[in-house]
Amino acid sequence: MRRLTAVAILWAAALAAAEAPGPQVDRMLVKLLDIRTLYVEPLQGEAAGTIRDMLVGAIQKTGLFVLTENPDTADAFLRGSAEDLIYQNLERRRESLTARGSASGSRRETGDSRYNAASFGVGDSESSELRERRHEASAAVRILLPNGEVLWSTIQESDGAKFRGSAHDVAAKVADDLVRAYRKAQALDKP
Repeated sequence: MRRLTAVAILWAAALAAAEAPGPQVDRMLVKLLDIRTLYVEPLQGEAAGTIRDMLVGAIQKTGLFVLTENPDTADAFLRGSAEDLIYQNLERRRESLTARGSASGSRRETGDSRYNAASFGVGDSESSELRERRHEASAAVRILLPNGEVLWSTIQESDGAKFRGSAHDVAAKVADDLVRAYRKAQALDKP
């Protein structure tokens, strides 16, 4: 019984350690507070230019950093990849119902013959085709120092929001995650 309890305690400690970021991650996060100017590099991926422009707008709106178009004057860089996919989802459906019946009979008597027959049939068929235009965007970005140290990273996806498209929504999610990380860095930096 003691052995089982010890294993359970070790397991719980391992889970807690896996869920909580270590002191190394916290130290890197606090370095976000030293960044004054940020350069958003061209992102890799299809239609990434649009998402980059939206990221610049969303990060600028947070007021955390001065964004620059000159990488030589930047304290840090935002680098990564993004995709903005537009595709059609096609769904075809066909339903049918058919019922048939038949009956026949014959009788022959001398010089007289009788033949009875009955038949019925019912059929119904319905088919439909639904074409739906889908739009998805995703971004995997990180902020790093000129020496290559990664301070923060995030992966965000979106199928679109109620009042904005998927590219705009994914840029807003990245900016929101960055604000949360910055606020956490501020809390960690307080003595």
